[in-house]
Amino acid sequence: MKSGTERYRTIARSLVLGISILSALLAQPVDKLVRTDHFVTVNSTAPSLKGKTAKIYVREVARAAIDAQQGPVRVILFIHGAGTPAEAAFDVAYKDYSWMAFLARSGYDVFAMDMTGYGRSTRPEPMDNPCNLTPQQQAQFVPAVIPAPCAAVYKDSATTMDSDWNDIGAVVDYLFKLRGVKQVSLIGWSLGGPRAGGYASQHPEKVSRLILLSPAYRRTASAQTPIPAAPMNTQSRAEFDANWDRQIGCPDQFDMAARNAVWIGMLASDSLGKTWGSGVRRAPNVGFHGWDAAVAGKMKIPALFVAPAQDKQVQPKSVGDLFADYGAKAKILVDLACSSHNALWEKNHLLLFQASQEFLSKGTVNGAHDGTVRAGY
Repeated sequence: MKSGTERYRTIARSLVLGISILSALLAQPVDKLVRTDHFVTVNSTAPSLKGKTAKIYVREVARAAIDAQQGPVRVILFIHGAGTPAEAAFDVAYKDYSWMAFLARSGYDVFAMDMTGYGRSTRPEPMDNPCNLTPQQQAQFVPAVIPAPCAAVYKDSATTMDSDWNDIGAVVDYLFKLRGVKQVSLIGWSLGGPRAGGYASQHPEKVSRLILLSPAYRRTASAQTPIPAAPMNTQSRAEFDANWDRQIGCPDQFDMAARNAVWIGMLASDSLGKTWGSGVRRAPNVGFHGWDAAVAGKMKIPALFVAPAQDKQVQPKSVGDLFADYGAKAKILVDLACSSHNALWEKNHLLLFQASQEFLSKGTVNGAHDGTVRAGY
């Protein structure tokens, strides 16, 4: 039989153990995130697939199930630009550079999709043949990939803006069924501007808010997209670096480790492209139409536009033109300092992420409901 002292010691040890376990549980992050892969089947309208079905890759980042049940379901869909697939663009595996994770920790169910021809979505067969590149791009693959420059065997577009809108529609409808919602918020970057904005203009009832970073825009756009010089393009690491370097205007504008993480993600998304020469990422050449002053002027969806000050791919003036033309009263333009077209991967990325979160939750940025907001100055 234990003495009184021994019983007290046993009880004390049990309390200490219980407190230790409770402390360990409390120390666990309440914002633990879960990543889930989805593949959405779409009846393709891409010229290179001729009515066949395609698989659209969708990445989900959301809180663990125990947290996801709290509060209303709020769904965000990211739309990528002309070159970088969605998971490499928006879910960067480096420190706090994942835009998707940032918003997921705020309680949103966050999704990002790869259009046909990108990432882990269906790649049209013409994209597997380097002969379908322009002669200038073919040159870098001689003789390692092709023995000599060769004539294109496919001369139409691989995909179009219309087929991109068709892909977005299939994913949005899938998310409606998956999460039981009737609207999503869209976040588009670069060519993701006319992709997301054009879709929203056609289906305003399905989109609650619109956020566009460096959106491609022309006040006067052609009625139909012209056929490009080649159905696809490639980008090497040297080209990736050079395009970024020409947009550096501030000291320490980016972290080299972040740049490396993005490039690793880009190559990982292209199992064939990474075997061409030193490794490239492939993408369709896609022009756009249906995203001009006439379309933007009719839109009423609350929108946030972000114009990085050092952007040399989509000039800040062009984003300002879109902001001026956009028809909704609820609209904000963020002038983001010391940032390039790749602002989401640079030192001021958290200013961008925070602005998007505030706009999604409150319809404001730094408390402002409309007008221009300067950030990072």
